Amino acid sequence: MKRGFACGLLALGLPLPLVAQTPARPDERLLTVGATAVVEREPDQVAVHLAVETFSASAQEAARGNAAKMDALIAALRRARVARERIRTVSYSLNPEYDFRQERQPGQERLVGYRALNMVRITLDSVARAGDIIDAAIAAGANRITGLSFQLRDPEAARLEAVRAAVAKARVEAEAVAQAVGQQLGSVVAISTTGELPPIRPMAMEGRAMAARSVATPIEPGTLSVSATVTATFRLEPR
Repeated sequence: MKRGFACGLLALGLPLPLVAQTPARPDERLLTVGATAVVEREPDQVAVHLAVETFSASAQEAARGNAAKMDALIAALRRARVARERIRTVSYSLNPEYDFRQERQPGQERLVGYRALNMVRITLDSVARAGDIIDAAIAAGANRITGLSFQLRDPEAARLEAVRAAVAKARVEAEAVAQAVGQQLGSVVAISTTGELPPIRPMAMEGRAMAARSVATPIEPGTLSVSATVTATFRLEPR
C-alpha cells in the first residue's frame, strides 16, 4: 500500500469556518494549515457487464432466442459458483432494424428484422475470478462484454485511514511553521475534514465477444485512490 501527501493552505491569524472548534481568545495567535493524504488500495470487488444479443426476422423469435441464450448464460454462471443475488439484469431492449440503403426512396425503408439485447451485471468479491467468469460467460453464449467496474467492498475504512494520515501531516506542517517563527504549537482551536471515496472505475472492453478464445482473459485492476483533506487551526504559544 502506498501513501502520497500534498500540502494545502497555510496562513497566520486567519481562522476558517470549520466543523469542530473551541473559542479563540482575542489576543492569541493562530496558525491554520491544510493537508491532503491519498491512500492507494487494490480493488477487492469487480462488476462484470455481459450481454446476450440476438437477431431474428420477427420480434417473437428474437425475444425467444434471447431468453433461451440468457437462461444458458445464467446457468453457466451458477455452475461457476456465482450466487444468484450477484447476477442482476441492468437493461433489456428489443428494437426493429431497417434497410436504409441509399437507392431506396424516403419512406420506403425495408424492415429486415428485430434485435434483442439483454445485459446483466455480475458482482464478484474476487477480482482474480473476473477473467474466468468472462471466459465461462462467452462459452455459454454471451456475445457482448461491455466493461468492468473496479471498487472497494469497504471504501469507508480506506477514507478514514486517509483522514488519519492527513491529520498527522497537518500537525507536522504546523509544528514546522511554529518552530520557524519561534513559537511552539498549542492545542487545536478548530478542525474540519473532507474526504473523497474512490469512484467506481470502469474498464472498457471489446464490444463483441469472440466465438472462441484460445487463452484465458487477463485482468489487471491496478489501484484505486482514496483521499482526505484536513484543515486545522492551532494556537501558537510562546517558547
